[in-house]
Amino acid sequence: MTQLPRRTIISPLQRKWASVRSIHETHRLYIRDELLQARGLIPILMKRRNGGQWSAEERAMLQRDLRALSNLSPYLIPLIMPGGILMLPLLAWWLDHRRNGRKNKAGSASDC
Repeated sequence: MTQLPRRTIISPLQRKWASVRSIHETHRLYIRDELLQARGLIPILMKRRNGGQWSAEERAMLQRDLRALSNLSPYLIPLIMPGGILMLPLLAWWLDHRRNGRKNKAGSASDC
């Protein structure tokens, strides 16, 4: 009975791990970029509480920042659930699957 070399057993695992790390890094950068866009949100929100009024520009900024944060909710919910961090690769696949579906529908609608 001969044993397979250890390299052939580890190599597929290493490729899968690299794939998971790549997905993780992509989505980590996306979350960081979205949070950086909403960096000045708290001072603007507190302006109203402190008796000030929002200008039209500040209202537009609030709307933009809150929309950016709402796009993050699918990412942030699993992080606060017990064991939810283990679901992030599944969540990444699902979001990519949805995005690809939208592209396919847009392409077929323009063909009509």
